[in-house]
Amino acid sequence: MKLLKDAAYTLGLPVLLILLWWIGTLGGSNFYVPTPAQLAQTFVDTWFSPRLWEDILPSLGRLFAGLAAAIVFGVGIGVFIGSFRTVRRVLEPLLEFFRAVPPPVLVPLFMLIFGLNDQMRVFVIAFGSVWPILLNTIEGVRGTDEVMRDTASSYRITRVQRLAYLIVPAAGPKILTGVRQSLSIALILMVISEMFGSSSGLGFLISYFQRSFAIPEMWSGILLLGLIGFALSVVFRLIERRILRWYHGLREVQREG
Repeated sequence: MKLLKDAAYTLGLPVLLILLWWIGTLGGSNFYVPTPAQLAQTFVDTWFSPRLWEDILPSLGRLFAGLAAAIVFGVGIGVFIGSFRTVRRVLEPLLEFFRAVPPPVLVPLFMLIFGLNDQMRVFVIAFGSVWPILLNTIEGVRGTDEVMRDTASSYRITRVQRLAYLIVPAAGPKILTGVRQSLSIALILMVISEMFGSSSGLGFLISYFQRSFAIPEMWSGILLLGLIGFALSVVFRLIERRILRWYHGLREVQREG
């Protein structure tokens, strides 16, 4: 019963919107708005083809590489900065400055530094995605309970053990909140980075379809990006619930109490 209820909540609004879209396109043809049936056929013809291997998978590879780099760097540096008050106070203005700079503005600079290659695109994704992870990690580490820190210190628990069993788990909810925010940023930057001097990838193809007035194909690319974003969100939610079982269990107990 719960599964059906969850499915209804998840699919109810999309089904309603598709129904309204279908009704709105009945009895007429608009060059810029394909019908649902036309878009579905175009989607299959466009993406279930060699483009799956030539464009979609390489784009996803760059997306995951950039995200992985952002997570490793953001969590590692964030734990270090958050653990030392003086370091945090010195670096905080600089971090806020770089976070405020829109990553797409820096794409031409990265093109000059790295050239028009996959390294540049991965760096763009990593640079733009790292800030929510880094800043949330700093806040999570900073917010670790002082009583628990003092207790661990009084029992002479080593710094490595405190880091592994106290600080990182306590900061886990904040860290994963930053990762969740970075998912959508990484997807956007993947598309933008592929629109500059590229000859393959989802971003390039969507831009190419738009310039060529291949409107159904352009819409199919936008639909594919939405489906990728939705799939990333679902997978991340499952991973998050597994990692933070203790946290969600504690919240359930608090709500019941």
